[in-house]
Amino acid sequence: MSATTPGLVDDTLARMAAAWNAGDAAAYASLFTADATYVAFNGQMMRGRTAIEDGHRWLFEGPLRSSRMTHAAGTAAAEHHIRFIRPDVALVHTAGGGVQLAGTAELTPDRESVVSLVLVEDGGSWQIAAFQNTRRQHAGPKP
Repeated sequence: MSATTPGLVDDTLARMAAAWNAGDAAAYASLFTADATYVAFNGQMMRGRTAIEDGHRWLFEGPLRSSRMTHAAGTAAAEHHIRFIRPDVALVHTAGGGVQLAGTAELTPDRESVVSLVLVEDGGSWQIAAFQNTRRQHAGPKP
């Protein structure tokens, strides 16, 4: 693992937020491996880059039009932990944000998420192989 590897993972997360915030389904999906799995907050599973792009195109043109991702690197609410399983495989957990709906002044607690990602490096580029979004629960003691 090179000294720049964590920065490259951060860059991938920042590009993910930028693509979401631009409403660009093709750019968003391009960050995923061809055979990636994507589990949304409600348990819906998408398999493969094409399904991820199609699903997000529908979201960006419909219910999540002009929404903002606030939990990836490069955003104000970013809080993430990177653990390298191997030099070319990273497990990433992000917290402290979610998707802020258009027309809202801030992220509401019911939209806060914790996201788990598995990133793989191939030829100097990091791609997302697995994505799991879980809505944050605010009851009980804080971890």
